[in-house]
Amino acid sequence: MPISDAFSPSTALTFAFAAVICAGLLLKFWLASRQIRHVAQHRSSVPEAFAKRISLAAHQKAADYTITKARFSLLEMALGAAVLLGWTLLGGLDALNQALLGALGGGMVQQLALLAAFVVISAAIDLPVTLYQTFVIEQRFGFNKMTPALWLADLAKSALVGTLIGLPVAALILWLMGAAGPLWWLWAWCFWMGLNLLLMVIYPTFIAPLFNKFQPLADESLKARVTALMQRCGFAAKGLFVMDGSRRSAHANAYFTGFGAAKRVVFYDTLLRQLSPGEVEAVLAHELGHFKHRHILKRVVSLFALSLAGFALLGWLSTQVWFYTGLGVRPNISLDLAVAPAPNDALALLLFLLAVPVFTLFIAPLFAQLSRRHEFEADAYAVAQANGGDLAAALLKLYEDNASTLTPDPVYVKFYYSHPPASERLARMPSPAQP
Repeated sequence: MPISDAFSPSTALTFAFAAVICAGLLLKFWLASRQIRHVAQHRSSVPEAFAKRISLAAHQKAADYTITKARFSLLEMALGAAVLLGWTLLGGLDALNQALLGALGGGMVQQLALLAAFVVISAAIDLPVTLYQTFVIEQRFGFNKMTPALWLADLAKSALVGTLIGLPVAALILWLMGAAGPLWWLWAWCFWMGLNLLLMVIYPTFIAPLFNKFQPLADESLKARVTALMQRCGFAAKGLFVMDGSRRSAHANAYFTGFGAAKRVVFYDTLLRQLSPGEVEAVLAHELGHFKHRHILKRVVSLFALSLAGFALLGWLSTQVWFYTGLGVRPNISLDLAVAPAPNDALALLLFLLAVPVFTLFIAPLFAQLSRRHEFEADAYAVAQANGGDLAAALLKLYEDNASTLTPDPVYVKFYYSHPPASERLARMPSPAQP
């Protein structure tokens, strides 16, 4: 190999991409192995701080659930790395693109077909993983409530919604890439951000009800309590709703959804069954803490900034031949000057979406640390606005009911956990009342 080829940008990208995939896979394997060992070593006894509230059986169930998921994640990670290499350096995406070029020629139809085919093939590869997680792991530990019929209905609805929204969005972005000139990426970013804001408004009203039933909160005493809390916190919502989360899972949750005047509070029915009114109020106060500290706004602004940088980078990379060849794809360049080359825009989009997670893996702990700090701030706000003992009791119930381990590996926590471990959160709160 000539020295110039050995140090070409294309070759350098190939080696860097392969090296980072291997390094990332080794890191994730090491972290998962640490988590498995640490949880297994502490399985035999409940930590002293929780001994009066959490039974040994519940603690061991959480340990077994965590270990089972971590072991399965090893297979997921290996499969993910293999599929990624298959799409890129081993020529999968190139072969798919060439086949569609031969069948459809160049143009918008071929590009949309490439995106659609990629999504369908990727979903088919992920299907066994999803089925095993839902109907084996979640079923084994008593969390899965979905029937095969409900699962198929969700799949069909997701595919329909994804098609109705995804194809027009993809078509517009591809059109901008080809028609809006060198600054297409700025126009595409503006459209993308506008779409995200629009979805935040319409999702609660039009999309979420396709999958779940939302009923107004019927418990008048709880409604009055929650409304009084929101008034104290200066928060207004369009409504309080209960979602039939128990149709799919025994896991419990509560969340805010929507944007601006469309904000609404949603409680899982499982949450209302497990917590007392005071505990529900404390959990809601925690969520209000995120709004009080403007965590949601900060995340939206961060999303805007990161996506702008991403679109700008894509705008540059899409014009570099080495970006395609370095990731195993032949760009659509015609050697015949009389024949216009087919556009590379769909290829650029797919390669960018495949490559970015590989190179951003190692900054994930920074975002996890920021998220944990936000959780502590929201906890502190909840303790000030509601009963701290109720919040502590609610967290313990949720940890127990969701089979969340009380003894995670500290290094694994720093890398992955968006929420602090129970021991760290509860150490900053009043002790819950004994049952």
